[in-house]
Amino acid sequence: MAIRCQFEGSNEIGVFTKLTNSYCLVGIGGTQNFYSTFEEQLGEVIPVVHASIAGCRIVGTLVAGNRHGLLVPNSTTDAELQSLRDHLPDKVKVQRIEERLSALGNVITCNDYVALVHPDIDQETEELIRDVLQLEDVFRHTVANNVLVGSYSVLTNQGGIVHPSTSIQEQEELCGLLQVPLVAGTVNRGSNGVSAGLVVNDWAAFVGLETTATELNVIESIFKISDTPHSAITTTMRDVLVDSLT
Repeated sequence: MAIRCQFEGSNEIGVFTKLTNSYCLVGIGGTQNFYSTFEEQLGEVIPVVHASIAGCRIVGTLVAGNRHGLLVPNSTTDAELQSLRDHLPDKVKVQRIEERLSALGNVITCNDYVALVHPDIDQETEELIRDVLQLEDVFRHTVANNVLVGSYSVLTNQGGIVHPSTSIQEQEELCGLLQVPLVAGTVNRGSNGVSAGLVVNDWAAFVGLETTATELNVIESIFKISDTPHSAITTTMRDVLVDSLT
């Protein structure tokens, strides 16, 4: 099931965390309790890496990535870039990119196959997103008329959640593009900034402490997060990851 947590008293855990099927980044300066929450659930399967970007701990806001790669803004220092490369799996490509829309997590949302991006992102950035993350398609789009698609949607290979004001017609259009089921929803007791309050991959989900039981049920349903015993999930996902990376 999805797990509630906070980062230094903040329910916007997605601002400080980036979770994919092959790694999890957590911002520096959090409590041991916060880190333990992720390490207990993920540590046997994927690395949980403490990181900063340009000296900031808001890694979830500043980076974008999937199991194939990680995109970081040009403000990332050489030392931070090297640390990421040292601690992430060898087959994860880490790429620093020049992009004026530098909060990459706010302008890109993706899974392992497709991405939605801010309509005004540079053409060169779009090509890097496709190449580094090994995507089949990259779509310039909005979510409920918001250009910050990374702020108002969260996507995995199983499904996605979008801004609560997203119309049924737009949800259907996005479903057609992304080829996964979508639902309009909220986190943290009604917040429409879904990516700030939720991080999820294909088998684990973490939400802000204020997220209600109803919101949790929607999240667990659309992302197919089950109550399968952790040991079984660990075994299954390790097998999947080994197969996918060889």
